[in-house]
Amino acid sequence: MGVGGGADGMMKKAFVLGAGLGTRLRPLTDQLPKPLIPVHHRPLMVRAFEHLRSAGVGEFVVNTHHLAGAYEGAFPDQTWEGCPLHFRHEPVLLETGGGLANVADLMGSDPFFVYNGDILTDVELQPAWDAHVSDGNLVTMILRTDAPLRNVAFDAAARQVLDLRNASGKNHPDQRGFTGLYIVSPDFFRYLIPGKIESVVAGLLRALAAGERIGGVTADGGQWLDLGDRKSYLEAHAASRGGKFPAWGPWDAAETAAVHPEADVHPTAVVDVDSSVGPGAVVEAGAEVRGSIVWPGGIVAAGARLRGCIVRGGCRAEGDLTDADV
Repeated sequence: MGVGGGADGMMKKAFVLGAGLGTRLRPLTDQLPKPLIPVHHRPLMVRAFEHLRSAGVGEFVVNTHHLAGAYEGAFPDQTWEGCPLHFRHEPVLLETGGGLANVADLMGSDPFFVYNGDILTDVELQPAWDAHVSDGNLVTMILRTDAPLRNVAFDAAARQVLDLRNASGKNHPDQRGFTGLYIVSPDFFRYLIPGKIESVVAGLLRALAAGERIGGVTADGGQWLDLGDRKSYLEAHAASRGGKFPAWGPWDAAETAAVHPEADVHPTAVVDVDSSVGPGAVVEAGAEVRGSIVWPGGIVAAGARLRGCIVRGGCRAEGDLTDADV
């Protein structure tokens, strides 16, 4: 069930962060911004769009910086499956707070979702929306108790965030992890400084100091995967395969198949079920691809043996390779 439209009856908007450098994923992000790296043959950002659309979002704003032209290549008509896309380029990377402030004029007068572009998740969005509306929150953060980094002080009974990163020094006992998903009412822009390079945490702390209500909803169900490095990127493919992901409805068989129907795999080549060979990729005679990802347009040479490798589009992998990026 979707979360419905905004106050004017229109489908809601979302701001999807696409401007990060993705330094921990280099050299993969030397070719593509992290939100455009393929996950089961489609860009990671498209998975965010799918998730948000399942919650009633029909319009997306995306900030860009690193390899901004790649977004034009991925979405040449600035739409995705009929949903408008609005790109806002940052010549200087503004971080999460500055980036949000920089799109204030595009977000309208209704609450909207903010979604980090480097996560893969199917956590429920509806409860956060309901809490945002019913509790009168300025911002509602989606939290988890099992996140590796837990630095959001939380009052579960009041569903209220008390502190972030222990800025108050009070060492609150209940600490939750932030998923990178949240809902923002436009009044929050008052606490952001246009043009300033800073984290959104700075704006949240200013709002808390002013007595604003920053709400929180804990979403421990579903999967939440941060694709911050190559290990987590490889693991995400395994974790999201098998029909249990995403919660709103499984991707079709071609989406999670080890070999995309439009890939060219020689009959004598071996691709195991833990691998992902994208459309337009080529695996030549006698090659073995095990636990590896071959991007659309990537090539695995005849006789090559890959284990735990990632082959970028237009690149050719040769010989015996283990845990290598090509």
